[in-house]
Amino acid sequence: MELEVTLPEGPLRLAVAACTDLGRVRRVNEDSFLAEPPLFLVADGMGGHSFGDRASRAVVEAFSAAVGTDGLPSPELVVETIRAANEAVVALSDEETVSGTTLSGLALVAAHSSYHWMAFNVGDSRVYSWDGRALEQVTVDHSAVQEMLDLGQISALEAIDHPYRNVVTRAIGIDDSVEPDVWLLPVGGHQLFLVCSDGLTKELDDDQIASILADRFSLPEGQSVADRLVQAALAAGGSDNVTVIVVEAELADTAHSADEDTNDRGMPGHLEETRPRK
Repeated sequence: MELEVTLPEGPLRLAVAACTDLGRVRRVNEDSFLAEPPLFLVADGMGGHSFGDRASRAVVEAFSAAVGTDGLPSPELVVETIRAANEAVVALSDEETVSGTTLSGLALVAAHSSYHWMAFNVGDSRVYSWDGRALEQVTVDHSAVQEMLDLGQISALEAIDHPYRNVVTRAIGIDDSVEPDVWLLPVGGHQLFLVCSDGLTKELDDDQIASILADRFSLPEGQSVADRLVQAALAAGGSDNVTVIVVEAELADTAHSADEDTNDRGMPGHLEETRPRK
């Protein structure tokens, strides 16, 4: 899908590709996604919890209802919608069943008379940026393994097959309140973002993902880079549902470089309470 968003700085041209698959093991696809400007998000219903597919759909429905395609949302509206989605998923649970889902996403937002990409997450679904040379994970996993990595208790190599690798420490619908992590990235130049469920990152490491992104211009006609990433995850085992959204953006007549865009993690002071943990 190719389209254009009009900004005061000039036209922002977008190429968007999305793909989801059941995988080779699961019986139900508990992933849901939304890939319509200004929102690109993936919700991964939590395996082992009842109604994970309903939970992920509830998140997508909450965003679809709150954020329209006319005009750009504010960062505050995105955060409010995440919290509203949490309430919707909590309402699905009862004394016998618990619904839950992770969430990761990218939104084009208006803030302080300017425009930014807002990356956000709850759980271990991810947002990456790609500058043509290096793949950078923008979001920080809310997982037991990530916390052990941060504390230096395990190595990155040990984390790959750690028995707690599927344990998330934050999710939509598990508690009455939820605190997402958010990042604001300036819009400018040529940028590429990847939003995905952990069905991709369980099967492919960052180097493999980067290789596919770098090779995206040589794909067969009719195959998107999102399709290629999902197929690679299936070929590597497909042990989980896998969902991928790739957003490629080009803002004409701008002096910003891709390196500046993808590495700037600053946020306005009024959003400081949602600054991600270190």
